[in-house]
Amino acid sequence: MILGSLEAVRRYPIKSMRGEALEFADVTAGGIPGDRAAALLIRAGHARAGKTYRGKEDERLHLLGDAGAALARARSRGVDLAIAHGEHFFDDAPVSLLVDRWLDELCDAVGYRVQWERFRPNFLVEAAPGFGLQESELVGSLLHLGAVGLRVRSPIERCVAVTYHPQGDASDPRVLRYIAQQRNGWMGIYCDVVRAGTVRVGDPLIKEAPLNGASTPHTR
Repeated sequence: MILGSLEAVRRYPIKSMRGEALEFADVTAGGIPGDRAAALLIRAGHARAGKTYRGKEDERLHLLGDAGAALARARSRGVDLAIAHGEHFFDDAPVSLLVDRWLDELCDAVGYRVQWERFRPNFLVEAAPGFGLQESELVGSLLHLGAVGLRVRSPIERCVAVTYHPQGDASDPRVLRYIAQQRNGWMGIYCDVVRAGTVRVGDPLIKEAPLNGASTPHTR
């Protein structure tokens, strides 16, 4: 079953900071190389000392692409940060994916086209005509995106960061309120990589048919 086609690819070199657009990406078992490969760690000046510094701590962090600027901004707020490097600093799974159709009812509720960039996915998929599956209906499914095989792990539960405007305009708390009240707090899916390969903008997203007619598991 064709679910849609890949519209955009994003990598986020430093966790919670500005992403970069890619036309293609090699995807390994650990996700996209260089994605969340560094993070800002709080050394002092905040109750989360020893943990990562996120959008929840600075609602404009996602606008910054330079680590030095992030360190200086934090210092001005009385927070001492260090840059940590590693393979990946993920919240949960190596790959995140968003289908544009999931935004439609949210957009109707708030009265404008909500920017998909608020949700910071690795892959944005433009839904095929007739697409109607929700996140929970895809849990456990095997998806093929270009040469990459993905197993859907879970819906993504969202936090206050989705209220921040991608270009720095005023925050909109209605975005998270709608998602919490009408969508179980979910927007998008986490996936594990079961076959490494390369994806390119325009590649189809295909859902493999269940074996022996088995149904796809649902979650609540």
